[in-house]
Parts: sequence; C-alpha cells; structure tokens
Amino acid sequence: MKKRILIIMTTLFAIGLIYTGLLHYNIHRYSSEKAIEDADYLIVLGAKVNGTVPSLALQYRADAAADYLKDNPNTIVVASGGQGPGEEITEAEAISRILQDHGIEESRIIKESKSTSTIENLTFSKALLPPSAKKGLIVTNDFHIYRSCMIAKDLGLGAKGLAAKTPAAAILKSYTREYLAITNYYVKSR
Repeated sequence: MKKRILIIMTTLFAIGLIYTGLLHYNIHRYSSEKAIEDADYLIVLGAKVNGTVPSLALQYRADAAADYLKDNPNTIVVASGGQGPGEEITEAEAISRILQDHGIEESRIIKESKSTSTIENLTFSKALLPPSAKKGLIVTNDFHIYRSCMIAKDLGLGAKGLAAKTPAAAILKSYTREYLAITNYYVKSR
C-alpha cells in the first residue's frame, strides 16, 4: 500500500514538473520573440499603481512602449487599465503620463480605463482600435506575454508580444501566479 502511494505521488510530481516546464518554455519562447516593426497599435496592459505612482512592473511596461513608439512614429497606443484599491488614478492614466513624460504625443494615446483583468484589458482595448488597425503588439512583462497572446488570439486580435522586463523582486511570485493563471485560462476557455 505504501509503495503504491509512493508511486502515485512520484508520478503526480513528475507530471507537475513536466507541465510547469512546458509552461515555462512557452513563456520564454513568446517573450523572446523579436517585436514586429511598424505595428499599427500597441496595447499596454495595466498593473498596480500606488496612489499616483506606478509600480515598477507598470513603469517597465510603459518604458518599453515608449521606446517602441519613438522608433515607430505611426503606431498608436492604447493605455489599458482601470482603477483598483489604493489607486488614486487609473492605470491607463498612469501609463499615459509615463508615455508623455517620454515625449509621446497625447494624440497617439487612447485610454481604456474600465478594465480589471487581462481579458477585460484586451476586450475593451480591441473595441477602441480604429478599423484600419490590423498589426499589433501587446506590451506587458515577460512572464505575462504568453497568456496575453493566447487571450488576444481567442479574441481575434492579430497581436504579438512586446516584452518588458519583470522586476527582480517579483520574479518568483509573478511566475508562480502566472503558471496558475495560465492553467485557469486553459480550463475555463477550452
């Protein structure tokens, strides 16, 4: 009986390890892809704002978007994110401010300020895109690109990823949560 339990536990552990390895491989593969040039649009996904100060994760996302927008002057951007607890401004407003601080014209920025999840970010942002916008990039931290691209594909968005780095202090927590979020998305959407 003990041997049988040990075999079952070892098998489950091995399956979990293989599954986590496959998830990590896909996360790395998607976040390592070179971004397309001359995208019609960017969607910058929101993240925590502390009062009016963007979290480091959000700062990195907006900085990556600003760098891309400077090199691609015809690209528009949707700053996407609502207002959560402890946030005095919307995540969209925080993104917009960072982009403008980098010299990005306000006329290139569309704010989506109702979303509270990645699915809502992409759904609500898609509705704000001009009909001519076909090629796009989703800007988020590297750990989040894979799931964001899966959701975008399911929503009919022709978008790839533009990875921003993940703050070092948040890597373990972010990846662990993302493995669970991907699994949850697989279960609910399939």
